[in-house]
Amino acid sequence: MRWRNLWLRVHRWTALGVGWLLAAVALMGAMLVVAQPLDRRAHPELFVARTIGSTATSPSLEALRIRLVAEFGRDATLQFRPAREAEDTLWVVVRGPWSGTIYLDPATGVEQGRRGDDEGVVDVLFKMHSSLWLRDAGKAMLAWIALAYLALLVTGLVLWWPRRWPPTLRIDLRHGLVRGLFSLHRTTGAILGLTIAVSVATGAYMAWRPLNDVVTLLSGEKPLKPPVVPTAGNVTTAAPSLDALVERARARFPGEPVGYIQVPARHDRPVRIRMRLPDDPHPNGLTSIWLDPTTGTVLRVDRWNALDPGARAVAIVYPLHTGVLGGPALEAVVFVNGIALGTLGLSGLWLWWKRRRRTSSV
Repeated sequence: MRWRNLWLRVHRWTALGVGWLLAAVALMGAMLVVAQPLDRRAHPELFVARTIGSTATSPSLEALRIRLVAEFGRDATLQFRPAREAEDTLWVVVRGPWSGTIYLDPATGVEQGRRGDDEGVVDVLFKMHSSLWLRDAGKAMLAWIALAYLALLVTGLVLWWPRRWPPTLRIDLRHGLVRGLFSLHRTTGAILGLTIAVSVATGAYMAWRPLNDVVTLLSGEKPLKPPVVPTAGNVTTAAPSLDALVERARARFPGEPVGYIQVPARHDRPVRIRMRLPDDPHPNGLTSIWLDPTTGTVLRVDRWNALDPGARAVAIVYPLHTGVLGGPALEAVVFVNGIALGTLGLSGLWLWWKRRRRTSSV
């Protein structure tokens, strides 16, 4: 009984300390699974191109870049996301005096709309889910809270562990609300605790980037850093256009789609073009071609399966956490995990509150 009381105290106070926050983050993650497709349906002006199937010549990326630099200044960084389906818009993520996403018709370059980082339900949910709206500090907090979930999982399983097998996994709703919630709390934790742990661990890995470096260092390798752009000498030719840089990247992997085009504000930093190769499980592609923005020279090619171990793990961790890796079936599991973890948190708080009130009234 003394050991059981110890396990119970660890479980209870860990849950009261950080468990409620983890439950809230999980519920927001579950909401994101359904909010993203709903957002696309609710705002077709942002996500569906107006001139689908047009045979007109598409505007150059360089012309779009010049136009955006004229609006947001040379200190703004730009990230282009080319259309992936025939009906998709071209996205440009801007980081500068204004931060947000601009949605363009890929056939004409006409802007169809824009949304700031703090606008829209999906963006608000994502910021709260990924960083508690505290940026890097919030991401670090979430990583440590995920570690606390291991204490909740272990102590919860110890408290649930039956003396006789097979265990009874039914939820008893016939003897009042408190007994029903207690049964729901125990059974849900026992059945889904391990699958929830996968969601929590993968979320922590993505949230806090230093974990990538830790994994790489533990493997005996060094984290792979972006290449250094050589100091410009007497360059007499004009800098290549963004379209020319993209074509040089495509030449390394002919026929493969481009996931993102990342254009830094400074010329002493490389342009990064991410390709989506067929064997890459990451939906956005992790294969990178780094180019000198002044000369167009290919500085380095990093295939996704040749990255350092910490970065390479993201190819599996990201689609596993979001559910993309397994399609609608895994997305449903991710949604259920989020609801289940939220239910565990809310039911645990309710049970503690009822016990506290009952103890104080005696």
